[in-house]
Amino acid sequence: MTFKIKKMKSIIFFLTTIIILGTTESYTQESSHKIDDFTIKQVRVTTKKDLGITIWEIDVNGTAGNTTPTKIGQLDGAPVLGYVFPTTLQPTDVGFGQTNGIVALALTSHPDFDDTPLWDENNDQIFNNDGLVWHPHWVILIKDERVPGGLSVKQFKKADKTVVLPPTNPNMPMYMDSPGYPVTTRQNTINVVVPNYRMNNQSNFQYDGVTAFMKVNTSNENLPMLGVYEIYSIASGNLSLPYTVKKE
Repeated sequence: MTFKIKKMKSIIFFLTTIIILGTTESYTQESSHKIDDFTIKQVRVTTKKDLGITIWEIDVNGTAGNTTPTKIGQLDGAPVLGYVFPTTLQPTDVGFGQTNGIVALALTSHPDFDDTPLWDENNDQIFNNDGLVWHPHWVILIKDERVPGGLSVKQFKKADKTVVLPPTNPNMPMYMDSPGYPVTTRQNTINVVVPNYRMNNQSNFQYDGVTAFMKVNTSNENLPMLGVYEIYSIASGNLSLPYTVKKE
């Protein structure tokens, strides 16, 4: 119990620091256009034991998922928009090896590349052209002062054979998985359904909700491969991960 309390305090401190590092500077037209689509009203995670699933939901003031990034035609600098659930889950709960960082479930859209090679989200029989469609990723987030949003997806060297990733990872040198869970947008809500066995049947974790603008970097070694450049909205207001899973 003492260990869990200490871990929770460290997570709160870590994420509170990110708020201080955050910025309101605009980086793409999305950050000023239809901002209501990323202004969080409510966040919910509900587990349905009889069905063996957990439903993750974010409600916004506008139309959830309606605003997507503008394609720039290349991977370097490619914009990414996300509805993100930071959690107190362990990396091993979702298929990673044990490592430091915050486990988050991110629902993303990015038209310049496709990082879900096993899944055909737009159902056109082509598996590498549907990055624009909202889709989920498990990621490990770390503090990163190199980017204005103060966070990035944790990277590793390709030669590091000790790194453990889920078998559905997109073969990129980051702690990222492309699990293929169904994402749905309807009016002001975006949600994703996760089979409980795909997260070690955990239901006692805490979480928060965040919307953010991210960018890919493949040219500058002094920047992360996928960094957070702007945080639009935080469900709790302070990233304290105060929410608990509702059980039905």
